[in-house]
Amino acid sequence: MTEENKVQEQNPETCTHNCSSCGSACASRDSSQPAPKEALHKLSTVRKVIAVVSGKGGVGKSLVTSMMTVQSHRLGQRVAVMDADITGPSIPKCFGVEDGARAVGMGLLPAKTDSGIQLMSTNLLLEDKESAVIWRGSVISGVVKQFWSDVIWTDVDAMFIDMPPGTGDVPLTVYQAIPVDGIIIVTSPQELVSMIVAKAVNMAKKMNVPILGIVENMSYIECPDCGKQMKVFGESHVEEVAAKYDLKVLGRIPLNPELAALCDAGRIEDFEGDYLIDAAKEVAALPIKEKK
Repeated sequence: MTEENKVQEQNPETCTHNCSSCGSACASRDSSQPAPKEALHKLSTVRKVIAVVSGKGGVGKSLVTSMMTVQSHRLGQRVAVMDADITGPSIPKCFGVEDGARAVGMGLLPAKTDSGIQLMSTNLLLEDKESAVIWRGSVISGVVKQFWSDVIWTDVDAMFIDMPPGTGDVPLTVYQAIPVDGIIIVTSPQELVSMIVAKAVNMAKKMNVPILGIVENMSYIECPDCGKQMKVFGESHVEEVAAKYDLKVLGRIPLNPELAALCDAGRIEDFEGDYLIDAAKEVAALPIKEKK
């Protein structure tokens, strides 16, 4: 350790809070150390927080987040979605929400769907929805924290957080700064499912975040004539992987052109089917506690 780093370690008040340009081996760099949670807005009420995650991209986290939100709403839960995929937001599109979030004197009001689901996403803050969000990790992490602390979430039973893929800055920020009650891991039937799940499981365990179970997306396609299920991506490995980590399989979602069309049209709330009913019941059964 250099003399400069020794000084930084002994004098934390000199810390710049920019770990990317600092070589100090301070506790702030250790993701296994508990960090203080961000305070929820004083006018907000959020009782449960569920993060939807995956070890890689392209498996359908946003679809699962949207469907979980709708399914939970149908069970009588008052729900909200925080779109933490800051640079690739898609939640407003799935729900067909065009009107942006609204600033008031006390904070930000989230957008709402026709059925009353509350949403917050970077796309609700941009004048041009197709503008590229070119921000560094520290800025992105700050926005995620503000979505929790500056937005006025009204009487929410269950908030679902749509996470970006992988185990980088945003998942680390969410786990450290927001009191997450559990995660749902999204995967596909392909051979690499074990690696995808392992990454998500290992990070959750390191951060002491409970894992509710696994949802397999693109599980099969159903023949419209005979109803036979065809395994487009081969036989599923989700059961053996779930058994390896002692996890529940919460649901399987087929490749469904109608479901894709509803997302493209912004009408995910109109989807039919109970693919995620068990997952929604699992969330509803979690102990209720207001976040501080």
